Amino acid sequence: MNLATLRSKGLIRPVTAAPAQPAAFPFGLGVHGVHEVAETAYGHWAAVTGFTLAMTQPSRKGACLWVCQASASRDAGHIPAGSLRQMTGGQAPRLCVIARKSAEALWSAEEGIMSGAVNHVVVELEEADFTATRRLALASEKHGVPVTLLLPHTCSGATAASTRWRVGTQVSAMNRHDPRAPGQPRYRAVLERCRTAPAAVGRAFDLEWNDETLSLHMVSGMAAGPAAPRPAASFVTRAGQRRKAG
Repeated sequence: MNLATLRSKGLIRPVTAAPAQPAAFPFGLGVHGVHEVAETAYGHWAAVTGFTLAMTQPSRKGACLWVCQASASRDAGHIPAGSLRQMTGGQAPRLCVIARKSAEALWSAEEGIMSGAVNHVVVELEEADFTATRRLALASEKHGVPVTLLLPHTCSGATAASTRWRVGTQVSAMNRHDPRAPGQPRYRAVLERCRTAPAAVGRAFDLEWNDETLSLHMVSGMAAGPAAPRPAASFVTRAGQRRKAG
């Protein structure tokens, strides 16, 4: 029996190789597959959100579907429209869904993946287990829509996500225009789990937001200790003398 006969009987089919999995930062986050971004500690939800917005640059047309479990939004609030425009340049349309329970949020995410109308799905959840993330991973792989799960600092346990990041805030750099003012926001992202690059697990990436390029870049040599004191505010008296405030 020759190859032509085997093909005609459906015994031989072309095999499509899975897309290459990146082994470098950010390890596929926002590009393909399911990824988790969790707080380093309570109160770092803004850092988690900022990191996610900055690191995800969809390559296909469509809106970002942002699904939020109601309990998570009550605790951390919603993203202000002005902040979203500032971080995305106003070029990223967003569809928002508020779900009462985690099951409803996960169902909305899966429906969004299969809709063909979105280029990225972000889900704010209290927790996610292996079964739920496995369903999302299969749908993401089939339809080519990346999924990012935003989770609190209490998240733990095994899931089907490709990576898990722990993200927290860092002390900002000195403002070059005003040493008394805060500089650009900085984050520290620790790679807690990674299926494609196990050797990179545990690495910490220090990142700084650039509001001109609307992107994050790595920062080397960040201080690990307490922040250096900033110059005290001063003012000039009517007599022309400069005095410190306070």
